[in-house]
Amino acid sequence: MKEKMSTTTNGLKLENIQVIDLFSGCGGLSLGFKMAGFNITSAVDIDLKACNTMSYNILWKYGINKELICKDIKKVNPDELINNNYPVITIGGPPCQAYSKIGRSKLRSLGDHRFGFNDSRAFLYREFIRISVNLDSVAIVMENVPESVDFFGLNIPQIVCEELENQGYNAIWTILNAADYGVPQTRERVFVIAVKKEFGEVSFLPEPTHINPNQISLEDWNKKFKKYSKFNNFKYPLVPDKECPKWVTVGDALSDLPALFPTSDSKYVLHKMNTKLPYQTPPTNDYQKLMRKEKDNTFKKDVDANCFRKTLRDFRIFERMQPGDDYVKAHQIALELFEEACEYYQIDKNDTESYEKLKKQYVPPYDTSKFHGKWKKLDPNKPSHTLVAHLGTDTYSHIHPIEPRGISVREAARLQSFPDNYTFTCSMGDAFKQIGNAVPPLLAKGVAKAVLKNLRLEKG
Repeated sequence: MKEKMSTTTNGLKLENIQVIDLFSGCGGLSLGFKMAGFNITSAVDIDLKACNTMSYNILWKYGINKELICKDIKKVNPDELINNNYPVITIGGPPCQAYSKIGRSKLRSLGDHRFGFNDSRAFLYREFIRISVNLDSVAIVMENVPESVDFFGLNIPQIVCEELENQGYNAIWTILNAADYGVPQTRERVFVIAVKKEFGEVSFLPEPTHINPNQISLEDWNKKFKKYSKFNNFKYPLVPDKECPKWVTVGDALSDLPALFPTSDSKYVLHKMNTKLPYQTPPTNDYQKLMRKEKDNTFKKDVDANCFRKTLRDFRIFERMQPGDDYVKAHQIALELFEEACEYYQIDKNDTESYEKLKKQYVPPYDTSKFHGKWKKLDPNKPSHTLVAHLGTDTYSHIHPIEPRGISVREAARLQSFPDNYTFTCSMGDAFKQIGNAVPPLLAKGVAKAVLKNLRLEKG
C-alpha cells in the first residue's frame, strides 16, 4: 500500500501527479486527462490489443519505453502501478455491459449464469475502489453508463460514492452529455468525482463548452434530472452558457475526411489500417482544425484508418436512405429494389426457387418489429447518436450521411473526438470495438479540468 501523503493541497504540483487508468481500453479517458496537462503513468486493461493501442499513443510515440499492464483487474497489486511516492489520481470506467440495455439483452440470451447479479462484471467497481483507496489517491474519477443508476434496484454510482466517503473522500456523481463538451455525439455517461477530504470538497463540476441549438429551458433541464435528486451524492450537471458554440454536427466532424465510396456502384477497396489518404479539403471549421492539428501548429495532410465494411447487399439500400432513416425504412427500400430487380430479370413469384434466391440478394432477413434501431443513417446537421462496442461486429448503426456505406474507422474515431494522429494498432474490427467502448477524449478533458480546479493544482 502506498504511504499516506503529508503534503498540503497547496503543495500539489501538476507535473508530480501520477494518473493511473484502470479499465483503460484504448485510452480515451487517459487522452482527455493528458490534454488537460496530466501525466499518465500507468494503466490496466484485460484486452491486450486495447493495451497496445493505448501504449503506443500515450507512451511509445512520446519516447516513453514502458508497457501498460494487461491483466485481470482482480489480480492486480496496487504496488505494480506506482514508481514513486508522488500523489496519485485514479481514473477508469469499469465494464458497462452488465448495466446497459443492449448488454443485458445479449446476456439474458446466454443464460441466467451470465445475467444480472450473476454477471461478475457488474461488481468490478469494487476492484476499482480497492485499488484507488490502496493507492491513497488524492482524487478519483469513475465513468459508466446511465443505466448503472438502476441495476436491478441498485444505484452503482451512489454506492461508489458512499463507499468512498467511508474511506475518507468527498464524492459526487453526475450525468454528462458528450455533445456539451465539443464531441459530435449525444452520448450521456455517469461520472463519479471524488477528492480526499483533507483536500476539500468537490466544488467544481465539468464546464460545458458547447450548447444544444435547441437548448431546453432551465425548468425542463431540472425536470430531466430531478428523478436523481433523491440521491444525496447526485449533482445537477452545469447548464451550458448561452454564448457557447453550438453542438458539433456529423457534417462538421466528417466533411473533410477522404471520400471512399461515392456511389453504390463504386469499386470496394479495403484499405489497410495504416494506409494514408489525402483529405478532401483543408480544415473548414474549428473541430476539424483540432482533429488535424500537429505539434508545430500545422495541419495533417493525410490520414489513416480509412477502412469500412464490405456489405454488398446493402450499399444500394444505404444510397436511397435519408438522414435519420432506420431499419424499417431500409427494409421498405430493400423491397422496392427487389421488386425492380424482379421486373428487370422477369422473375415471377410462381418461380419460387429463383424468386427466393433473388430476394436473399436484396432484402435483409431481420424482423422489422425488433430490429429497427440497429440501422441508422447519420444526419449531417446533427451530432451522432451514441457509438457502441457493437461497431466491432457491424456498422449498420452508423451509416455514413452522404456515401452509401457504414462509417470508416477514422470516421468513428472523429465522432468520438480522437484526433487524427491517434493510431489504432490493430485490425478494423478491433479498432471499431475499442472506439465504441472508449470515453470521448474531449468529454474526459472537461472532467479532468474540473479535477484540476477541485485540487487547486499548481503548475511549475
